[in-house]
Amino acid sequence: MRECLQCGTCCKKGGPSFHLEDKILIDKGIIPSKYIYTIRKGERSYDNVKECFLPASSDILKLKGQKGSWTCVFFNETNNNCTIYEHRPMECKVLKCWDTIEIEKIYAKNRLTRQDLISSVEGLWELVEGHQEQCSYDMLKFFIDSLHTDKKDEALKGILEIIEYDIKIRELVVQKSGLETDLTDFLFGRPITETIEIYGLKIKEEKGKYVLIPTG
Repeated sequence: MRECLQCGTCCKKGGPSFHLEDKILIDKGIIPSKYIYTIRKGERSYDNVKECFLPASSDILKLKGQKGSWTCVFFNETNNNCTIYEHRPMECKVLKCWDTIEIEKIYAKNRLTRQDLISSVEGLWELVEGHQEQCSYDMLKFFIDSLHTDKKDEALKGILEIIEYDIKIRELVVQKSGLETDLTDFLFGRPITETIEIYGLKIKEEKGKYVLIPTG
């Protein structure tokens, strides 16, 4: 029977997603929320098992990579080891790079969500819910699809309003609450100014206003 050599190859390909079994690691502060980002419901992301981009059916909480790379934030490249190995998330325990059967069985089950972690925090969960309502990916995609119809002007207005709300809520939460900026990727998901690029669009600021530009 083969055993993991702890070579770090998996760790350099991106951090794991979290499951309910991992909640205790976050509750205890072993994995701080600032090292987590949220793929929100409806957001298109790469499914490693199905090997294609798909809209997320619910929150997917993932460990961030180190700056400028996919390498897991807890991987020590100098010593080639995991700094939280004894408390690593379930996917890390299950994954065998030479046999993916076990990870394929569990990767989409019992996914941990933001609601599981912060629904009891008065005021904060309401902000997250409000953001999800105002900046849903279903609504964003509807507007993007409408750019090629006679409703183009309305669609463009809708997209820019979503982007402005997404930007402002992040700034407001940091300013008013004193929370670390790094936490906004967990609370509100990745900035839409970044994720919109998967739809072949990018955002540019010109003279204090946001402009939508095709990337193709």
